[in-house]
Amino acid sequence: MNLRQTLAIACLLAWAGHGLPTAAPGGPPDENPAVCMDRAWEVTWKRFYLPRTDLFYDYLSSYEAGRELAHLPTADEVRRQYPNECGYGTGMEDGMISAGVLLSLIVDRYAVTRDESLRERAHRVFQGIQLCATAHHVRGFLARAVCAEDLKSIYINSSRDQYTHAVHGLWLYLHSPLSGPETRQAIAEVLSGIADRMTRNVTAENDYDSLRADGSRDTRGISRMWNVKGHEAARLPMIYAAAWEATRRQEYLDLYRKYLEPAIEQSSVVEAWQPTYALLQMQVSLELLESLERDAEWKRQIRAIMAMVSQRCAARARRADQTAANLDLTMTCSDWRTGEGLSSKGQYRKVWYNIRESGEAALAQLVDRGASYPVEQQALLTRAVTRLDYDRVSSCGIFHLQAAYWKARRHGLLCEGK
Repeated sequence: MNLRQTLAIACLLAWAGHGLPTAAPGGPPDENPAVCMDRAWEVTWKRFYLPRTDLFYDYLSSYEAGRELAHLPTADEVRRQYPNECGYGTGMEDGMISAGVLLSLIVDRYAVTRDESLRERAHRVFQGIQLCATAHHVRGFLARAVCAEDLKSIYINSSRDQYTHAVHGLWLYLHSPLSGPETRQAIAEVLSGIADRMTRNVTAENDYDSLRADGSRDTRGISRMWNVKGHEAARLPMIYAAAWEATRRQEYLDLYRKYLEPAIEQSSVVEAWQPTYALLQMQVSLELLESLERDAEWKRQIRAIMAMVSQRCAARARRADQTAANLDLTMTCSDWRTGEGLSSKGQYRKVWYNIRESGEAALAQLVDRGASYPVEQQALLTRAVTRLDYDRVSSCGIFHLQAAYWKARRHGLLCEGK
């Protein structure tokens, strides 16, 4: 089957359904993906983004203009580490995950469209990462987000997930024509700071913990960078690989090589129950390693692991599609101070994560450049982006959907017409 035939079948499947579960009511099923993605882009910058911080936040608690992010913590709440040291549920939880995903989508969108306005947008996202790396004056620590009220208060507990997506996004930006010499130097400073912090802190004495901003141990285990589960094993060498590519400092290449072989070995065993977001983070880590590595056998092994991740994520995409039909995807989140917020026991989290998982599952497969992206999966992605009403969508999952869409477009997939 040639590319033209594949595109035609994908479009037909997407808009006709072809036996797949029907879309949830309330969305615009007749709109095509390009129109929906333009709308998602507009909403991303209008409702989820604050120019003051150059950061994007996790969810909306209102569709009223000016009230979308009214739930964000105050400076006093952040200083008190309320409601917890990670900022879980507050909307400041996943700022660096979102920034990395946004850089991915912008780099791919530029590769497809050559829209020069994306140059400024990419730089804004980078400035948000830079703020999270510098506002606290702890070199190498990457905060999840920075308080919009005072531009300095942070939750002291980050995580390997935040580092993973931010480093991956910076690496993509580094290699994109969107970054100029000054920006590439600034990227190198952020990446080298992170790498140096890992070298200092990720030791047996610290149980391989990268530590919190105040230098204390992370009691949750989410900042441990080595002696971790299989899906997390590639995170530490990918940081050194990115720092090497940005700086060409030999020590980073040596550290990358030190951790590479055991990381590949450990990555081959991943529990079936691991969440889709973990599989995506694993995949982007492996993408960076595979890109840098020159040994043919190591590259072959990395690609085999990535193919396994892709297969698992194909099943997750089907599950998310089926689940969407039974959810009100127009819900907003309640304020975490007075309602259920993003509680795992609440109804809204199912909505929030369903949108995100649809994008994560697609993006993880599309990152795997050695694999085909089946027509069925193209149809599921098209359905995921067209079933939403972007005037009434409150989940940051629309960032992941856009990233998947533009990577598919970069690979010559999906329909282009508006």
